[in-house]
Amino acid sequence: EDMRDNGVPANTITYSAAISACGKGGQSQRAMQLMEDMRDNGVPANTITYNAVINACGKGSQWQRALQLIEDMRDNGIPANTITY
Repeated sequence: EDMRDNGVPANTITYSAAISACGKGGQSQRAMQLMEDMRDNGVPANTITYNAVINACGKGSQWQRALQLIEDMRDNGIPANTITY
């Protein structure tokens, strides 16, 4: 939000970093909200983005959501890697 307020456009890297920080801070709901914000703003997610939000879901005991995200990756042609699993 601060970036947007200061005229700095968010991109895949900045969203991924913010999602990762949320996961490390135990804020899985916020991480998922940021992922939705990315979609709403037309910012493409990549493997790193998905891994960050999957990790956040795992830490938040939201395993069904994490599995859904892996399926979303597949559906969107985003390659999974060893970190994904």
